[in-house]
Amino acid sequence: MTAQLLRLTEGDDVAIARDTLTAGTGAGVPGLGTVTALGDVPRGHKVAMHDIAAGTLVRKYGHVIGVATAPIRTGEHVHVHNLAMPEGASALASGGAATGDLPALPADLRRTFRGIRRPDGSVATRNYVGVLTTVNCSATVARQVVRRTEDEIAALHVEGVDGVVALTHGTGCGMANRGQGWEVLQRTLQGYARHPNIGALVVLGLGCEVNAVSGLMADLGLDGDLPVESFTIQDAGGTAAAIAQGEKLVRGMAHDLRGTRREEVGLEHLVLGLQCGGSDAWSGLTANPALGVASDLIVAAGGTSVLGETPEVYGAEQMLAERAVRPEVGQALLERIAWWEDYTTSQGTTLDGNPSPGNKEGGITTILEKSLGAVAKGGHSRLDAVCGYAEPIPRPGFVFMDTPGYDPVSVTGMVAGGANLICFTTGRGSVFGSRPVPTVKLATNSNLALRMAGDMDLDCSGVVEQGVPREQMGRRVYDLLLDTASGRRTFSEELALGGEEFVPWQLGAVL
Repeated sequence: MTAQLLRLTEGDDVAIARDTLTAGTGAGVPGLGTVTALGDVPRGHKVAMHDIAAGTLVRKYGHVIGVATAPIRTGEHVHVHNLAMPEGASALASGGAATGDLPALPADLRRTFRGIRRPDGSVATRNYVGVLTTVNCSATVARQVVRRTEDEIAALHVEGVDGVVALTHGTGCGMANRGQGWEVLQRTLQGYARHPNIGALVVLGLGCEVNAVSGLMADLGLDGDLPVESFTIQDAGGTAAAIAQGEKLVRGMAHDLRGTRREEVGLEHLVLGLQCGGSDAWSGLTANPALGVASDLIVAAGGTSVLGETPEVYGAEQMLAERAVRPEVGQALLERIAWWEDYTTSQGTTLDGNPSPGNKEGGITTILEKSLGAVAKGGHSRLDAVCGYAEPIPRPGFVFMDTPGYDPVSVTGMVAGGANLICFTTGRGSVFGSRPVPTVKLATNSNLALRMAGDMDLDCSGVVEQGVPREQMGRRVYDLLLDTASGRRTFSEELALGGEEFVPWQLGAVL
């Protein structure tokens, strides 16, 4: 049987191998006949559709993904050995994205979920006791407190308490108490402390750090509705005494949260963070566009959807900027891209350093190619706002938050900004979680969905492998997201993942 190639857009210079090709295999391209593979081509990788001269820009998705570094023959494998980032990549940034109206909402579309309404009017998707540290020095004590209480608190799930989480990090001292790094840390800690998914809070410090407990508590500005206690290890009398004090506080808070009830609330209370990690060639064809459909439905229904990972929209920024509701919103995004270009240069690297070895093994060659698939998570909604890392997310609408591409750092910023649900697409595999916020994981291909069945909440491979319409798969994603926001536990939650993924973006000098 002739193997098929998947050509995404008319005029593309490359097509994707649906299955692994061996040298000499004839691969059929609908409407274009057969191309013979000149060498072995892994599943999901690119094959040249015609001869390409060295120095020629190469297109996929209808947009530039790189430049040929050597002559490429028809049927040849196109990857890192003969394709690279072109000079002036930013000037080639892809535009021309669809910027139409929001989708018409189906009559049977659910427009509510069962959330936990807090006294201040905010709505939670989960109910956690948080143990927030001011400094790395208090991290071990916080984790010990959680280890000694998490099993008994997990048993309270049926009574409305989802668990206890240690929010520990690697900074808080050896830093200036002003400037960009300080401001990012404070925004992040404050965002988690005020997050509606935190039903009660213990703030724990050492006692001599730059980020002092007293200063943080004063800046949190918490109202009296959130049960909160704070102390330092030094004042408690040392490690053992601090652990005992923390255990007592956490157990008491969890007991008081028992009986928390959910109620039907509108989609205006849902803030969805869009994330991808371990991407492959199928990400931009299956899970990402399906999530984009769900994102558009959420925004059209009055909710909020947040795209981030600024290094992973590089080369596709115009697709987002052209969707901005006002010119200044698009300009704000372009300014963040320029900042990242300068930042990576100052660190001795480039934005093309983003694709990981796993991305490349999965068929992604350059950051331009990766970005074109990554932006599909954001659907086609108008871009309403651009905000900084861990800043409060403007609501409602489709928002871009400036975050690094590294998953734990990116999601930490989104949660600090107010995201109460995360959806994470992956092609290579991921074991990500984001307590106190649930993470829904979407598999881009059936091999992954079978291999890591206990981690993937939904298999989106049917878009390519079975011809399932993207809109239909997107509706499945949408329904799963609302079920999860209403309390349905994800595989990440069942596996108790997400306790180590609180990673604030660390900027500035370490002193």
